[in-house]
Amino acid sequence: MKVKILPILVLLVVGLSLFASGCADTGPENNSAGYGTETGGDEEPIVVAVSALPQAEFVEKIGGDRVKAVVLIPPGASPVTHEPTPRQLQEVSEARMYAIVGSGLPFEEVWLDKIEAVNSEMLIVDCSKGIELRELAAHNHHDELEGESAGEDAAEHEAEHEGLDPHIWTSPANAKVMVENIYEGLVEIDPENEAYYAENRDSYLEELDALDARIRAKLEGHEERNFMVFHPSWGYFAAEYGLTMIPIEIEGKEPSVQDLANLISEAKEKNVKVIFVQAQFSTRSVEAIADEIGGEVVVVDPLAKDYISNMDEVSDIFARSLV
Repeated sequence: MKVKILPILVLLVVGLSLFASGCADTGPENNSAGYGTETGGDEEPIVVAVSALPQAEFVEKIGGDRVKAVVLIPPGASPVTHEPTPRQLQEVSEARMYAIVGSGLPFEEVWLDKIEAVNSEMLIVDCSKGIELRELAAHNHHDELEGESAGEDAAEHEAEHEGLDPHIWTSPANAKVMVENIYEGLVEIDPENEAYYAENRDSYLEELDALDARIRAKLEGHEERNFMVFHPSWGYFAAEYGLTMIPIEIEGKEPSVQDLANLISEAKEKNVKVIFVQAQFSTRSVEAIADEIGGEVVVVDPLAKDYISNMDEVSDIFARSLV
């Protein structure tokens, strides 16, 4: 019996050694569900929340691989009606900064307080700081008002359309200001990497200057500088480049029958041949106007993420539509 005990003890020792070795292999370096020792927690990207997709490009261009942008209004969603999902709110709870558009975007008007309540410690950066905000454009309804109450009704109708135009990013000049504000926010929460952010910012500002020069060259020489849109998203673009925007609706309201007649007359008078629409809004009245003026309907998206490439494409379309 004593002769058989030794092999059994040896097997027990070897088994215990293998068990201990196996336990050691589940440590940080070999655990695929976590982070290895080389990438430690300090190397995780800084989460920065933004409202609109174009802002995501601004954040990523400045922050590089040191940031992760979380977009609260996803592709195809309306900035008027979108509600953040539980997953988005969870991501916001981990954000160190929230870059708001800050110019009266309906989503922010409704949700900003609730989003701040999810994460009261994150820095709120107003991207509109330093930008002169414009009134939201509206088409003229005064011609349809008759009788002694016309003045009173017109004033009341005009009051319905008061408000600021939130689409500040459609002007590259404004985009540069937004980039600067985002840069300052990143430096505030991560001052150790200021030089890195500054280098990225300067490089992207050069790209925006080049974009502005290309747009000006495309639009140069057109005598008729009027364009029609369903939703008035391009007011800052129009102001920057000397164009006149004729909106069909405002605040989500379809035009009346009389409005349509007036718009058709105005489009013919100003030789408008293209009506711009965006996928986020209903456009029932657009086809009727296009048929009457012998024009076409073209989709342009002011909310696309790839800001520079999108603005290049949009400005090509605008240039082709102008006489």
